[in-house]
Amino acid sequence: MARNCKDCKFYLPVDVFHGLCKISKEKILPDDTFCRDAVKLQKCKFCLHFTEDKEFLGNCKGTTLAYPDMVASKCIDFEWIRKN
Repeated sequence: MARNCKDCKFYLPVDVFHGLCKISKEKILPDDTFCRDAVKLQKCKFCLHFTEDKEFLGNCKGTTLAYPDMVASKCIDFEWIRKN
């Protein structure tokens, strides 16, 4: 799974097409690749309990509806997938 700027803790979305890097203060695109300063953000797609059903939809623990890009920083059940 490719890691993009939108998956970084330091990505600040400005609109749908652009964002800012909180470290460099540069204008970036959400689909730009990770830089050397990037820190992966806790998202459902990186969780051990997430199962993808369709392209932009899945389940958490097989019961709760979840989106792959949903931020899971407050989720008490979040566990990183080992391969990430």
